[in-house]
Amino acid sequence: MSAAHSGHAIAAAGEKDLPELLALMRAYCDFYETRPADERLLRLSRALIGDPELEGVQLIAREPTGAAVGFATVFWSWDTTEGERIGVMNDLYIAPAARGTGLAERLIEACLERCRARGATRLDWQTAPENARAQSVYDRIGAVREPWLAYSLAPGGRGGAS
Repeated sequence: MSAAHSGHAIAAAGEKDLPELLALMRAYCDFYETRPADERLLRLSRALIGDPELEGVQLIAREPTGAAVGFATVFWSWDTTEGERIGVMNDLYIAPAARGTGLAERLIEACLERCRARGATRLDWQTAPENARAQSVYDRIGAVREPWLAYSLAPGGRGGAS
């Protein structure tokens, strides 16, 4: 399944997309000032490619020229308070040259389409408090800010990278 709008095509990432997807994931990690090894990022992508029903999906957005300019990652989870499956959009990244084109909104809609197809009742995500540009997109599309606080704890007892 793919979606096209204003020249951009959006489709599930596959093995052939990994070199360009890795470059986008690296730029996303740079934005958040993290440095996971390429092998770890590729392991994540291959887990999603290998089992999209259980793990989730990565979507890649391409310009008409074929250049990869954005991606989104949706992981499948559950909400115990509702007894329903949900999608968690862990990543959304648009290359600087493609920002302001409406591609972020189209990637979010493609994530929602995947949620509907998977039987998920909603799509959740987080962003950094200082990421005002992303927040303006989320506000514009009608997303609701939740009052929850995010916490992280690694198995060794120290906070995670979030």
